[in-house]
Amino acid sequence: MAQDRFGLPVNCDQPAAVALYTEGLDLLLSANAGAAERLDAALAEAPDFALAHAARARLAQMYAQPAVAREHAGIARKQARGEREQGHVEAIALAVEGRAGDAMAQVARHARDFPRDALPLSLALGVYGLLGFSGRVDHHEAQRDLLESVAHGWDEDWWFLTYLGWSYAETFDPAKGAPLLDRALELNPRNAHAAHARAHAYYEAGEAAAGRDFVAAWLPDYDRDSQLHCHLTWHTALFALQLGDVDAALALYDDAIRPDVATSPPLFTLADAASLLWRLAAYGQTVDTAAWGPVAALAGNAFPHAGLPFADVHATMAAAAAGADVAARIAEIDALVAAGKLAAGPVVPALCRGLAAFDAGEPDRAVAILEPALSELARIGGSHAQRDVIEDTVIIGYLRAGQNQAAAEALERRTRHRAGHLDADWLGRIAV
Repeated sequence: MAQDRFGLPVNCDQPAAVALYTEGLDLLLSANAGAAERLDAALAEAPDFALAHAARARLAQMYAQPAVAREHAGIARKQARGEREQGHVEAIALAVEGRAGDAMAQVARHARDFPRDALPLSLALGVYGLLGFSGRVDHHEAQRDLLESVAHGWDEDWWFLTYLGWSYAETFDPAKGAPLLDRALELNPRNAHAAHARAHAYYEAGEAAAGRDFVAAWLPDYDRDSQLHCHLTWHTALFALQLGDVDAALALYDDAIRPDVATSPPLFTLADAASLLWRLAAYGQTVDTAAWGPVAALAGNAFPHAGLPFADVHATMAAAAAGADVAARIAEIDALVAAGKLAAGPVVPALCRGLAAFDAGEPDRAVAILEPALSELARIGGSHAQRDVIEDTVIIGYLRAGQNQAAAEALERRTRHRAGHLDADWLGRIAV
């Protein structure tokens, strides 16, 4: 029986299909364009290829194509043979069906028996994965612990090193994570997830200039249609803001982040566009209300109903700044919390209300709502770099309310375990 590059059996007797699947899976795992085309070609060669259907389902899920994802997951379930293949497919099918708790339990079971099965394991990882969106305040630590628990099954593999290194960067040890990420990039220089994680390590270490230079050098050869092009551009813009180069940040937004040019999955584009414009406005730059219209429209079209907290928070930013209604979404979130159907809990409506108050020019009210929510902030998912926009808002809210000592204390709490990327120079540049 054929094997994949992780040494696991592949139940397909068509060598051409297996080769195409292997290429497609690596493109998927490295966030490069072309995965769908390779997987579709593999299925044209072998229509009953369960693992290829599972990978295609996962890719469709990532790009918010639920009908396509369910179709492929259903075929994969019917065609899966053997313990490994059935466990692999079941994890992906449960995730596609939105059964996050069941999917996470299946990933954990499968990882114990097949620690080198990358695609099911990947479901749990990243800031938008099953753990990231579990509502757990310790999801970064949980990902690190999961990866360390299966590390015995891995050799020096670019995919595994990427996520292990990132897990250290996100748990306040970028010095431990950076060498693993550098090695992952040596093994696969076009691994966009490793480039992305390395940007986070630079951010967490407070190395804005080095981070800007790294991403700027890596990004030009990355296909604009690939999953992380918009987000890596966002990282470059964030580094530019840290360095005081507002013009560069605006140019990057216009080139690759705004919704009418970005080609990334809807959640990525919404979060990147909304948070960058929000930061610019909060830092004292003039952001035309019209610029918010496409972002608010994306939020309304891609996430018309509440229920995904990370999307809800960024949709609220966009709607409030565009002058649109935020009350309906907040009411939906309140109803989900009251019914016990939102794992992240009350922090989500609190964040939305606080952001709306800040946009309405009520800094005292905004910080009164937002500051108590900071201890629960990780429950919405996302990375430290992404969630810093909320902490930025609290710090700037205190300054606008004339509560300078409270601003300094909030800043000190954030930087106690992290590099002081918001320092006195940063505060001095803000027009309040």
